Amino acid sequence: MRTTLRGLLGSCILLCSATGALAQEPAAELVAKARQEGRVVYYTDLIVDQIVRPLVAAFEAKYGIKVEFARGDSQDTLIKLLGEHKAGSMKADVFGVTSGLHSLIEAGAVRTFESAGAVAIPAEFKDPAKYWVSTNFYVMTPAVNTSLVPAADRPKTFDDLLSPRWKDKIVWKPNDMSGAPGFIGNVLRTMGEADGMAYLRKLAGQNIRSFPGSARAVLDQVIAGEYPLVLQIFNHHAALSASMKAPVEWLRMEPAMVQMTLVGLPKGSPHPNAGELFVEFMLSKEGQTLFQKANYFPTRSDVPPALPELAPSTGKFRANFLTPDDIARDYDKWAKIYSELFR
Repeated sequence: MRTTLRGLLGSCILLCSATGALAQEPAAELVAKARQEGRVVYYTDLIVDQIVRPLVAAFEAKYGIKVEFARGDSQDTLIKLLGEHKAGSMKADVFGVTSGLHSLIEAGAVRTFESAGAVAIPAEFKDPAKYWVSTNFYVMTPAVNTSLVPAADRPKTFDDLLSPRWKDKIVWKPNDMSGAPGFIGNVLRTMGEADGMAYLRKLAGQNIRSFPGSARAVLDQVIAGEYPLVLQIFNHHAALSASMKAPVEWLRMEPAMVQMTLVGLPKGSPHPNAGELFVEFMLSKEGQTLFQKANYFPTRSDVPPALPELAPSTGKFRANFLTPDDIARDYDKWAKIYSELFR
């Protein structure tokens, strides 16, 4: 299924008139059971200081339930969850990933759930099969070190990346949608298979460097001056760093790529009710406002982006929206192209 970007992002910023429906609270029985369990273990790929700590602090203050979290890229989280499921010793109660969730579903490592808070989340951000719901979405673009790259030299199109000036000077992470496979997928979605592969073969001649780490860590390498240009970073990360006077700028190279964070509940978790309550909190207006304040793009209808210029519909730039089904179907192919052309 392919969702139009205009309809999707437009639904994120429209205020819902049914305010009573949006104000739904978790069931009292769920809250009571969660408090009895007293603890949540949360695996996440979100940035700890930017959003995880504020979410945890607010949840703990509201419900008196302790949250322990472990931060890792989606692939790291998937490996941990699959290993714990196979061993019959699940430690996580709730998790968030941006890709690969289909592998958990296929392995039987996750369970379905209903959410009171999801009533305020547009249908595009919810799984009809009820395995996941999205808390926020991302816009992925290139970025440059502004001290190293004059404004006139900053690439504006995919073809600009083929300029000889960029040989040996581009970096990306080697895995995940916030790295080489995601960039490759966006190119193929934009140009089609034949033209896209021809372009990627030319791009491979630029000898792009790979940096193993989170998308944030790769961007930090650019800010530090190790590389002048990075592909496929979260544009709100660059904007946040720029607001703190870091020498970085995200590039409106069209089309950008849009992807979601998906949250789900592992099967056999030790604190299932507390995990479910934590999901409810992330989807509540209070939780979504924390995403907004951290310059993430909330999915809740009545919490618009804090920086509208970063979102395609309000920032007036084009983007490709990749659904979880798109990624599940094509990710292995994109990763294989990376291995064959760029390693």
